[in-house]
Amino acid sequence: MTMAEAVTRCGLVAIVGRPNVGKSTLLNALVGAKISIVSRKAQTTRHRIHGVLTRGAEQFVFVDTPGFQTRHGGAMNRMMNRVVTQALAGVDVVVHVVEAGKWSAGDANVLPLLPEGTRTVLAVNKVDLLKDRNALFPYVQKVVEQRGYDAVVPVSAARDRQLDVLLDEIAKGLPEGEAMFEADTLTDRPVRFIAGELIREKIFRLVGDELPYGATVVVEQWEEQPRLARIAACVIVDRDSHRPILLGAGGERMKRIATEARQDIAKLLDKPVHLEIYVKVRKGWAERDSALRDLGYE
Repeated sequence: MTMAEAVTRCGLVAIVGRPNVGKSTLLNALVGAKISIVSRKAQTTRHRIHGVLTRGAEQFVFVDTPGFQTRHGGAMNRMMNRVVTQALAGVDVVVHVVEAGKWSAGDANVLPLLPEGTRTVLAVNKVDLLKDRNALFPYVQKVVEQRGYDAVVPVSAARDRQLDVLLDEIAKGLPEGEAMFEADTLTDRPVRFIAGELIREKIFRLVGDELPYGATVVVEQWEEQPRLARIAACVIVDRDSHRPILLGAGGERMKRIATEARQDIAKLLDKPVHLEIYVKVRKGWAERDSALRDLGYE
């Protein structure tokens, strides 16, 4: 009997919050693998990603969402906001992630989205960065006054603190039922998709604020052999001026992006990887619903 067959409680768990509170870091920490990209820039997560954790007789199926956007319009942000609202429909538990000591209009805008009648846990993230620990209690009081939660758990996703406690509180809302996935499943996304996300992560981390969000990655070739994987990926940008930013002087920046991405993908596949990355300009792709659908956005 597999662990998945022994599961008696299983449910969907939505992770929501304003941009940059650490939702993807939390998802990765709970699942135990990098399945959602992590960047210091807001608005990094664009796709809804299911992360799966099987813990004894419990299976948690996590939904990672983009940060809800209210500051900017455009097709990309409209698409991401649709993903947030869709993710909350029909889930069994909602985890509302906030950053310890910080509360903004962006956090307040999430509150009306939290469904009534669904177990909702407030995860106060980045407590390790809070300079005055005594400020945590009044901060939590201020948040709870605005919306009642079934539980409040201070956590540090980056340092794996209090994550078992968070899981215990989430588990209280899992309905009885069989597992949706095998016990060793980490995500329902294909490995090809995760590889593209790893490349996109390196772009955001290494290019920084020089490159706006008009960039995406499409894996165009995937050939796996027993001891080697050959991958070709295209970075699509929406302006001619973005190409030299990505390449860097003498192509050095792109070489570093490719090297770091290749290392992460090799760990993911557990084999050496030959990775080629090139850049194409597709003007205005992030502002057209049709282009977003063509590129696989939901």
